[in-house]
Amino acid sequence: MSEPRLGVAIVTMGNRPKDVDALLAAVAKQDVAPTRLVVVGNGTPLPEFPTYPGEVTAIELDENLGCPGGRNVALSRLREFGDVDVAIELDDDGLLVDPDAFRTVQRLFTEDARLGIVGFRIADEHGETQRRHVPRLRAKDPMRGGPVTSFLGGAHAFSMDMLAQTGDWPADFFFTHEETDLAWRALDAGWKVLYEPSLLLQHPKTSPARHAVYHRMTARNRVWIARRRLPLPLIPLYLTVWTLLTLARTRSLGGLRAWAGGFVEGFRTSGGERRPMRWATVWRMTRLGRPPLI
Repeated sequence: MSEPRLGVAIVTMGNRPKDVDALLAAVAKQDVAPTRLVVVGNGTPLPEFPTYPGEVTAIELDENLGCPGGRNVALSRLREFGDVDVAIELDDDGLLVDPDAFRTVQRLFTEDARLGIVGFRIADEHGETQRRHVPRLRAKDPMRGGPVTSFLGGAHAFSMDMLAQTGDWPADFFFTHEETDLAWRALDAGWKVLYEPSLLLQHPKTSPARHAVYHRMTARNRVWIARRRLPLPLIPLYLTVWTLLTLARTRSLGGLRAWAGGFVEGFRTSGGERRPMRWATVWRMTRLGRPPLI
């Protein structure tokens, strides 16, 4: 395979202008220049970007479409250009530390035509990676890479050929677990998901619960994922496991109330078309160390 042409997508709500400038400066320092760079203002106007010496395609949306919805807009524009083979999506408050990250992405996709998704390692300014940012059950060693069943939304790369087969982000999710839905679709279509810890995005240490809608959407979207993607016998098992984990982990009574409301909402509302994964995919995920139950 010839070296793929890279496109970069960044979605911002306009509340981190300094972080976006720093990220664009880091993109400019990469030793492989992207063919295209798209920045989406998710319900916000965008400024000029003098820190990036090349052309930036700026898209301003009238409303906040959520993280997956905003990223779909960026992917659509990259697709329209017709000269992007691999899309790299980066959080607007992240920072590329190493100048050869894009070269590594290019090499990985060149070497494996069935590689669909590459997940970056995320670490804070002290080099620490939170356990929830390691896409495997045995999360003690964030430097252990290899094939996985999920990836991090903060920094990753997609094969555009894969997206043409699987479809883009589930926009209705708005926030949380959209990565799981997309990864499961990719695996079910025969693509590989790789965690590559040498690809580093520096990102502030945060908790997803900082978002007011976290507990409700976490519950709703897990129900949607189960209804959309799992064989029928696994749906109650998956939801029971995550209910027990939530009860064990959540310390806030208000958070549990919001979670319960979201859980009910997941059954009362449509989660989109039901296309359950094959049992062969369930077995493949189990061999990779994470069956679609946890």
